[in-house]
Formats: sequence, structure tokens, C-alpha cells
Amino acid sequence: MSKEYIVETKNLSKSFGNIRALDSVNLSIKEGSRYGYLGPNGAGKTTTIRILSGLLECTSGDATVCGYDIHSENKMIKRHTGLLPETAGLYSKLSAFEFLEFISALYRMPSDEAHSRISKLLSTLGLESRQNDAIETFSSGMKQKVLIASTLIHDPQLVFLDEPTAYLDPAMSVLVKDLILALSKQTNTSFFICTHQTSFANDVCDVIGILDNGKLLIEGPTQDIIKSFDADNLEDAYVKLVGGEVDKEHLLDWRG
Repeated sequence: MSKEYIVETKNLSKSFGNIRALDSVNLSIKEGSRYGYLGPNGAGKTTTIRILSGLLECTSGDATVCGYDIHSENKMIKRHTGLLPETAGLYSKLSAFEFLEFISALYRMPSDEAHSRISKLLSTLGLESRQNDAIETFSSGMKQKVLIASTLIHDPQLVFLDEPTAYLDPAMSVLVKDLILALSKQTNTSFFICTHQTSFANDVCDVIGILDNGKLLIEGPTQDIIKSFDADNLEDAYVKLVGGEVDKEHLLDWRG
């Protein structure tokens, strides 16, 4: 596979018994991209991320991530990527600072570098005043901020984000958008973002892939996809491709 791509898959497939979660998916994501991966619930988005990040083996097919083979170089992939899953675990008895210290130690970061980066991340995410409080006392949004910090702590080459703005208020969602854009432009960090929010993908992502029933239906620059469906925006294009448009005229017919 080509070194030009941060992620490249060839006929990537995954089955769970008789259920075909991924069906011969071919992705070609260039380094520095902000790739938005869209699709309805059960489309196979999270399965894709779990395979590419080294948490799950595929049934068939091949892929490289950061130039490393998913079959034989799993540890190297984990070292060079960051992952924020949709439902992530936290050690709630630890403080935010202690938890991030623990994560940085897993990546064998030098202590001084880790402490400096932890302080900067917590400050950026508005958690500086709560950094020594136990995570169990945090709101859902604050916990999500800690998880975002843990994903970025080791300065990964590629970041996998599964619904990154879940539980965040609008202001913090804007901060996450700005953080992704800044990292992409200033450090050439690549992003693979699963989201149900077409507005978020439209604002952040320069390339879009739309998945349905385990099949990649379309992939390309965001604006090209919008134009190809003669759509007003990405949400309009998504609905035209995947379906799910609501008949607004009969929305309240259930009332009799």
C-alpha cells in the first residue's frame, strides 16, 4: 500500500456470526486529512475504528495505519495513534491530573514533558481549577474533556474520534472544533472522526466517507459530495444518499 496515505484499507471486512458489519471497505485517507466518517447507527463506523486502532481483528482484507500493517504491527499503530471511543472508561477515584499522568506513563513519556503537556491541555479545556479533584465528582461533559486530553497527551500522528462532542455544551463543542483545526494545520496531525452530526463534520472535515450497512457508499472532499447531490449542505446530501427524510407535512398525523 502507498506511503502517501495515513490510512489505507483494501477490502476490509468484518463479520460477527451471520452479521456482516463491514463489507469490503476501501479507504484512502491522505496524511493531514480531517476525515469525517458518517453513517446511521449500526452502519459499521465504530467497528472500522476498532479495527484500525488495533482493538479488533478484521475477518478479511488488509489495512495500513501510519504506514504500519494492522496484522503484524499492531503495537506500532497504538503508539502512533490516539483513540477517543464513544464510550470510554475512566479511573474515577483518580484526579484529572493523576489520570493523565497514568496515561502519559503508558506511552513512556518523560515526566517533565508529560506534566507540562497535562497542565496546558487542562488549561485549554477549562479544567485547570479542577485538575486535583476526583474524576467521580465531574459532570459528563467534564469527563469528556479529560478523555479528549488523554487522547492527545502523547501527540499522536493520527487521532481517532468517535462522537467527540458527546456530552459537551455548545461552547465546548466549538473549542473542540477549533482544537482539531489548529492541530491539523499547525502540526499536520490527521483525524478520523466518526460523528452523527453533519454540521460538525461540515465545519471540521475536509474529506467525507459515508457508510451504510457496512458498505462505503461515497468518499471524497466535503464540497464535492454536496455538489454531486445538488444539495444545500452536507446534511441534505447525507439524507439524499442514505435516506431518513421526514415527511414534515404529516408529522403530527399520529394525533388523529
